[in-house]
Amino acid sequence: MTAFGVLPSVFGWGNIEAGKRFDPSKADMEDSMADCLFCKIIAKEIPTQFIYEDENVVAFRDINPAAPHHYLVLPREHIPTVNEALPEHEVILGRLFSAAARIAKEQGFSERGYRCIVNCNADAGQVIFHLHMHLLAGKKMGWSPV
Repeated sequence: MTAFGVLPSVFGWGNIEAGKRFDPSKADMEDSMADCLFCKIIAKEIPTQFIYEDENVVAFRDINPAAPHHYLVLPREHIPTVNEALPEHEVILGRLFSAAARIAKEQGFSERGYRCIVNCNADAGQVIFHLHMHLLAGKKMGWSPV
């Protein structure tokens, strides 16, 4: 099971599977985009209620929350991992944080605090290879990501 409560085979991730290293070759990028769960959500092929969306990012509730408030904030553009982020992605990556701040304020937890997490590759816990931020709040969090 993944963090999203579905088996990878349900959506298929082409050449991108948990534990495999991403090869940013054109063939891998095309396969990963065609089979990407988040790309399908963004394209509205999989029904999802967005709590935030603009021209660069979307956000929705995680279906397997690790906190009372657990949202995923992700770019519309398919960027597999932080390793593939380029200088031309700076506006989009900055928007992840400004969207998280806006969501925190709108949902009423900005003053109490929240955590933003971005995992990069399998050893860090990345399961879906479309860069995304976990926005968690609603409980006191200690420090240890494991």
